[in-house]
Amino acid sequence: MASQSQGIHQLLQAEKRAKDKLEEAKRRKVKRLRQAKEEAMVETDQYRMQRNEEFRQKQAKIMGSQSNVLEEIEVQTLGKIKELNASYSASMESVINELLSIVCDVKPEIHVNYRITN
Repeated sequence: MASQSQGIHQLLQAEKRAKDKLEEAKRRKVKRLRQAKEEAMVETDQYRMQRNEEFRQKQAKIMGSQSNVLEEIEVQTLGKIKELNASYSASMESVINELLSIVCDVKPEIHVNYRITN
C-alpha cells in the first residue's frame, strides 16, 4: 500500500511537472507572439517611412519640374504680351484713321436692290 501511495504520489508529481511545463510553454508562446507582433510593427513602420520618403522625393521632383514649366510659360506669356502691345501701338493710329474715314466720309447712293414703285 505504501508503494501504491508512493506511485500515486509520483504520478501526481509527474502530472504537476507536465502541467507546469505546458504552462511555461504557453507563456513562452504568448511572449514570442507578442515579440513577433512588435517586430512586425517595427518592420512595417520602417517600410512605411521608406515609402513615404520615396513618395516625397518623387513629389518634389515632379513639383520642381512643374515649377520650371510654370516659369517657362510665364516668360512666354510676358513675351507674347509685349509683342501684342507693340503691335497695338504700331497699328492703333492707322486703324483709328481708317475707322474715322469710313464713318465721316459718307457717300449717299441708292442700294442696288432698291426698286422704285409707283
